[in-house]
Amino acid sequence: MRQIAIYGKGGIGKSLTCANISAALALMGRRVMQVGCDPKHDSTRLLLGHTCRHTVLDLLREHGPSGIRREDVVHEGFGGVLCVEAGGPEPGVGCAGRGIIATFEVLERLGVYEEGLDYCLYDVLGDVVCGGFAMPIREGYAQEIYIVTSGEPMALYAANNICKGIRRFERTSSARLAGIIANLRGIEHELDIVERFASTMGSRVVGVVPRDAIVQRAERARKTVVEFAPHSQLARTYMALAQRIEHNTQRVVPAPLELDALEQLLEERP
Repeated sequence: MRQIAIYGKGGIGKSLTCANISAALALMGRRVMQVGCDPKHDSTRLLLGHTCRHTVLDLLREHGPSGIRREDVVHEGFGGVLCVEAGGPEPGVGCAGRGIIATFEVLERLGVYEEGLDYCLYDVLGDVVCGGFAMPIREGYAQEIYIVTSGEPMALYAANNICKGIRRFERTSSARLAGIIANLRGIEHELDIVERFASTMGSRVVGVVPRDAIVQRAERARKTVVEFAPHSQLARTYMALAQRIEHNTQRVVPAPLELDALEQLLEERP
């Protein structure tokens, strides 16, 4: 089983990208599980057609560890993708990362990782790489890290911090940067900025997702683009990205930038 973590700044399109990759891999005949590691618990919404009603943390609060069954936390979505949502604490109380730690423990206890999966994709918030949010990196649950970013400064700041997290745990974890996914927002010279950032990290851009109005139509229908418009150019883009991930063997310890160097990269133009 290949365990992949998709990181990125909140609002960058990380969950949308992750769900479409999962859907594309499923159409390729792969057995996939997607684990949402964001307290908003909406990572698997487009795969299920609705927001997951019960997160792992919800069930732990209600029933305790011994009262949780597989069918309570694992739900089947489009293409047979297994969908799990870690959840988070009530607003203003507790640590959001605790849901990730608890979810790993529950999935291990229930034996879900031993069900013949080809892929497990973790959709992880990447504004801050700390505590529980760094669990897939720190504990080696995910060996491959993909970062979704645009060419916008805050998205690249977050991406750079994620790379710092990977590098920090390089001696104790098998997690490595496998590539950058450019989710374009239409700013000037955007792809060039993202490609230079990836190159500076010692990595490369493995996929370029252009802006497309079909995303909003698919989201209103509560479906991935791959399901909603399978013959669209954007669906073909996601299918190609899934295939590149399937065949990608690049794994690097990134070389994150200091703030001044990152700002200089953002100011440079081709």
